[in-house]
Amino acid sequence: MTTVSIAECLGEDFLAQALHRTYRHVPRVLPAAAGLMTWDDLNTILSVQRLEPPRLRLSVDGEALPQHRYSVPVTTRRHQVWHRIHPAEFHARLAEGASLVLDAVDELHPPIGRLAQELEGWLRTGVQVNLYASWTSTEGFGTHWDDHDVIVVQLEGAKRWRLYGPTRAAPMYRDTATPEPPPEIPVAELVMQAGDVLYLPRGWWHSVTADQGTHSLHLTCGLQTHTGADLMGWLSETLRASERVRADLPRFAEPHEQAAYVEALRKELLAELEDPAALLARYTVARDATDAGRMRTSLPHLAGPPADPVLPVQLTTGRACLTETKASVTFTANGQEWDFAPKVGPLLRRLLNGGPATLADLAEASGLTVEQAATVVGELVSGQAAALGTAEPS
Repeated sequence: MTTVSIAECLGEDFLAQALHRTYRHVPRVLPAAAGLMTWDDLNTILSVQRLEPPRLRLSVDGEALPQHRYSVPVTTRRHQVWHRIHPAEFHARLAEGASLVLDAVDELHPPIGRLAQELEGWLRTGVQVNLYASWTSTEGFGTHWDDHDVIVVQLEGAKRWRLYGPTRAAPMYRDTATPEPPPEIPVAELVMQAGDVLYLPRGWWHSVTADQGTHSLHLTCGLQTHTGADLMGWLSETLRASERVRADLPRFAEPHEQAAYVEALRKELLAELEDPAALLARYTVARDATDAGRMRTSLPHLAGPPADPVLPVQLTTGRACLTETKASVTFTANGQEWDFAPKVGPLLRRLLNGGPATLADLAEASGLTVEQAATVVGELVSGQAAALGTAEPS
């Protein structure tokens, strides 16, 4: 994992000044970036994983190459067919100008998974990390825009980014119109070097090319959007608690009855909108509480954690919520809620700080015995909000 967080890289004013507004490029702020994914790591993943398009693909000018141009079919003895990468053909396609794309690499490589979980805890949203590798000046995707914000981390080599800005405000995946074409002249042109971090809002046209005479390896962290449409959809679900909202529409009633019904709906909706800050906070908490995170098994511990002081424990989501009062502490994660005694609060805060902690760490933080800490952790593991033995303690 990196010693400097992405939040620190992008600056204290990032959330207020740049997020969803404008791009931000911060050079050479992540010197440990190369350690997130080495070429050996990538070679191992490509060798041992059965990766099919679109999870793994080669792209040139926005078009995916046919799989048969870089892989060979393999038929198992049970007559199942999968495609194994043919190294020579794979190398040839990349040398000819194709870019390698590996989607959701955070699910395949723990250091990148931890990076994604760190971002999720900071930005309170889902994150998927894709990996891109290029060797030539041929563009893999042409000039394009994404329907989600991205944070780019250059791991190795260099890559030129031309940024053209947006031509439609806040475009969506499911939208009513498409953006106008980008201008011919970019608003910014920069070369990403190893350790650079770039933030780009959704809708910003950009083109990317490895034209610096060296290979390029970078990560793109895609941030799940939260729009007014999402808020209204969530609000419509919460309003189902109202009998009036659940009632049949008075489609065949007298006009004055229809007007009365619609007016009653309007009042219920306006009541929800009276306190904007509270409404957005409720939405965020609700979305955080239902985030499934990165579920992990806890083998070989089928019956919960043994009271082993060195057993590592780690949350499976970066978006868990903790509410503390004098009477109790409430922990919410993965669509579930737990109420514990106040003395459990420090244990939960230690887990929320990120990274694995041993049962001994958790017991010491809260003044509990290791056995008591194991009991608390067992509740979280049963609810799939935590996992055991997933990493060596730091």
